[in-house]
Amino acid sequence: MKQAVDKHEGHLQSFLDSLWLESGLSDNTVMAYQHDLVAFASWLQPFDVTLANAEREHIQRYLQQRMREGKKVRSDARLLSSLRRFYRYLCRESIRDSDPTALLESPRLGKSLPGSLSEEDVINLLAQPDTETALGMRDRTMLEVLYATGLRVSELVALTFEQLNMRQGLIRCIGKGNKERLVPLGETALDWLQLYLLESRPQLLQGQVTDDLFPTRRGHSMTRQAFWYIIKRYAKLAHIDKPLSPHTLRHAFATHLLNHGADLRVVQLLLGHADLSTTQIYTHVAKARLQQMHNQHHPRG
Repeated sequence: MKQAVDKHEGHLQSFLDSLWLESGLSDNTVMAYQHDLVAFASWLQPFDVTLANAEREHIQRYLQQRMREGKKVRSDARLLSSLRRFYRYLCRESIRDSDPTALLESPRLGKSLPGSLSEEDVINLLAQPDTETALGMRDRTMLEVLYATGLRVSELVALTFEQLNMRQGLIRCIGKGNKERLVPLGETALDWLQLYLLESRPQLLQGQVTDDLFPTRRGHSMTRQAFWYIIKRYAKLAHIDKPLSPHTLRHAFATHLLNHGADLRVVQLLLGHADLSTTQIYTHVAKARLQQMHNQHHPRG
């Protein structure tokens, strides 16, 4: 790719060098900028226009061609971001007097709906761990707590005894930005926690001492990746073939609450979202589910 950069012009190479040295961007991100800019420079060659001298109409025509070719909106948004950063760099270095991207609007990216599970899927998933074993009881309790509270997986695996209040049925959760929130557990999750703490956790630790609520057999705290592997394993056993993410049960928690009439601001507080707009995406999921139920069950659906 370095040869491709040199083939076009030195301004592009100096821009890429500045990204490597100053911005702290990941290698993949810098490579993405390079790919976008080299592709645009190659497109400009038949018009006898260099990348540094391109004008707004050139960028508009390039975007229009990509649209005709069926390129994804997200790909065009990334391309325009690459071009903006490049031409701002040229203006800052006094290589150009004006930024040809200044008046261009970024493509509108629709909000992607988070993947979720139906209530039946969740019940099936929760039933998979073998609760006759200490590990299975731990896993079942973790899944129950996750679905009952909507915690992030990172928050779940980091739980300690200090954060658990069994008498009041609450978890004191430390979320993003070190922000604290209180989340109710619900009777079912409390019942599983009591069984786990009385019987299975001592068997799991075999005399080892740790404050971690859900330790591994070695007495260490579990990683987010390890629990994600556990979820995928039980989903496979449950024959759930829907796309899953580490937040699958968190999404199910929010969606099912809204489907059953919960207030959006209550869900916001439970999830620990700083902004209500972050929570509002779940209203789209809930509405889609309600529409599906109406179509299936209403006599004139």
